[in-house]
Amino acid sequence: MNNIIKRYYKWPIRINEINKNNKDLIGKEIKVKGWVRNIRNQKSVSFIELGDGSSIKGVQIVGDKDSFSKLKYGSSIEVNGKLINSLGNDKEAIEIQLTEPYKLIGNCPDCYPLQPKNHSFEFLRDIAHIRSRGNSIGALLRVRNKSTQLIHQYFNDNGFINVHTPIITSSDCEGGGEQFQIKSSLDTKESMFFGQPSFLTVSGQLEAEIYACSHSRVYTFGPTFRAEKSNTPRHLSEFWMIEPEMAFIDLNDNLDIAEDFLKYLIRNLLENCKDDIEFFNKRIDTNLLSRLEKTLSTPFIRLEYKDAIKLLQDNNHPIKWGDDIQREQEKFITTHFGEIPVFVINWPKSIKPFYMRENEQQTDDHSNIIPTVSNMDLLVPTVGELIGGSIREERYDKLLNTINEMGMDKDQYSWYLDLRKYGTVPHGGFGLGFERFLQFVTGLQNIKDVIPIPRHQNYCKF
Repeated sequence: MNNIIKRYYKWPIRINEINKNNKDLIGKEIKVKGWVRNIRNQKSVSFIELGDGSSIKGVQIVGDKDSFSKLKYGSSIEVNGKLINSLGNDKEAIEIQLTEPYKLIGNCPDCYPLQPKNHSFEFLRDIAHIRSRGNSIGALLRVRNKSTQLIHQYFNDNGFINVHTPIITSSDCEGGGEQFQIKSSLDTKESMFFGQPSFLTVSGQLEAEIYACSHSRVYTFGPTFRAEKSNTPRHLSEFWMIEPEMAFIDLNDNLDIAEDFLKYLIRNLLENCKDDIEFFNKRIDTNLLSRLEKTLSTPFIRLEYKDAIKLLQDNNHPIKWGDDIQREQEKFITTHFGEIPVFVINWPKSIKPFYMRENEQQTDDHSNIIPTVSNMDLLVPTVGELIGGSIREERYDKLLNTINEMGMDKDQYSWYLDLRKYGTVPHGGFGLGFERFLQFVTGLQNIKDVIPIPRHQNYCKF
């Protein structure tokens, strides 16, 4: 036993660590590897900026006038040198002074498409395999990564269990019918692989309800799919959803939890991704920081659907009770309330999915009985709808009546009805579209720019 040798891998230092801990590293020999982001040759000295993806800020490497004369932009190299205080005007800056020639790892030819100039996002989408080396998508990836960690941390800290719900399903949670059907090469007209029609999931909510009815607090975080024939800046065919599901809550609890969750993510992103958020504020949306800070400092508005309709009608929007609220109308509502997020609650039952809990009897302005459901849509500035949620119908008879009224196959949803038959409980939750959230916290206007490899109609590269 005494002869056992423990082996540990020592991770090489990354550029973000150099920038963060530079005072402790001044005067020390450092080895870094990365890609060349800039080259400047002067009469007696030359500089390159090296990046490794860990930070929006690269590190400057200093050599003599010929040190980088054969080096190409975009090449990958290894550098050995001493970390010193910059000799330039910025006394806070640091740089690495070469102590030996750099080692070329991978050369980059002049035809490299990501040259050091401004590129349109449209162009970058066509080179999605390379675009992450640029500043905007590189920063987005770090924000996306930190957001993922924070999502899991929030739910872990609050007693939730992460449930991996199936990607292949036989049900349609949203009832929109815009699903990708799965067909196996083994399928025939008489026989299907799963014994029934199967689809890529549009939501993990229904399956999450199973576990909320046994473990009280659960959440899913995974890919979902919609076969919408739409190529707008707001639509993807594959995207990620965060869906907590909780037993023993009512609509007010659901509203409070959603607001707390969103503010937790934003607050911690501003602290942990400061440089990247500041980059987006400077280069993408100069109102980003002020909008995020306002979101943190102000209670969200809670607006009844009927009051939202009246507000829109009073301001000459063509809308009536029972209509969905369109994108431009969502924008008007958030602008009307001073760019503060707005929960629109208690929508008409007729335009919402079957699983939402029906409210007690309500009437419209003409005393007509109008069934509504206990639900919420969160509208945020620049993005529109960010969160959709509800209390689920936990009453067996009510749910069965709705399934029958909508012409759904009750046998297919027998398991869902069983949750109401055996020890039913009030429960609910919400779904937050991860990519729309990333749009909100980065200011990026097109949803195709906040996912590593976008999937949408007529596009399935890589």
